[in-house]
Amino acid sequence: MEMIVTIWQAVVLGFVQGATEFLPISSTAHLKVIPVLLGWGDPGVAFTAVIQLGSIGAVLGYFWQDLRQITVGCGQAVRHQKYQTPEFRLALGIGLGTMPIVVAGLAIKKFMPDFDNSPLRSLEAIATASIVMALLLAVAEVVGKRQRHFHHLQIRDGLGMGLAQALALIPGVSRSGVTLTAGLLMDMDRQCATRFSFLLGIPAITLAGIVEAVGLFKGIDTDWIRLSVGLISSTIFSYGAIAWLLKFFQTHSSWWFVWYRLAFGISIWLAIWTRVVS
Repeated sequence: MEMIVTIWQAVVLGFVQGATEFLPISSTAHLKVIPVLLGWGDPGVAFTAVIQLGSIGAVLGYFWQDLRQITVGCGQAVRHQKYQTPEFRLALGIGLGTMPIVVAGLAIKKFMPDFDNSPLRSLEAIATASIVMALLLAVAEVVGKRQRHFHHLQIRDGLGMGLAQALALIPGVSRSGVTLTAGLLMDMDRQCATRFSFLLGIPAITLAGIVEAVGLFKGIDTDWIRLSVGLISSTIFSYGAIAWLLKFFQTHSSWWFVWYRLAFGISIWLAIWTRVVS
């Protein structure tokens, strides 16, 4: 059952969204689990997707110069038919990498219209996904060579990371986490994988938020004040999370997130088994 969000809850949910969207720990899982643990209920897919636009605003602001350089460089490459430039490869990689999650999202809309209440959004599924993805990230940390930097990216990297990103439609998988894992497995260094994950996420998260926002315009019970509060909160904390994570990976590995995700998933299972939550 979806919760009726108060202003204070909107602030908290915006914080949860912003603080976890770009960390490899699954914002969707935390937006599902934390309100339930607090006794608030499930905020629902629509509210979750719309406040993700705050995260998009933050990443657009943070990477504005990068996006401008990619856009201008891509335009020049097309105009002069020089398709091997780094800017064109990045733009095409992001475009191709966005297609898998769009196709998967449309398939869910068509064949699973009640996805909000599906078993894939259950606490059991979230706990299991968190544990599985923690183990995969651990494998990536061990076997990844971390030899490739941002200027080494190719079009195939966008497609490979995009295929991984599509798995993030399952709550608990984490878009940032699965793309970071894919990047490390493709021998990117942590900062390269993280930065490309941020850029690749812009179209995907924007499309999800716009689709749900359009749906909310059709509802008569939508409280835009509370939704706006959630958006502002999400934007502020998302910007801080982006800056923090890029700095974090300058001197640290992703093992901290492996242990956190394991603890998060195990804790949910323990709460289920002990009937703390149902």
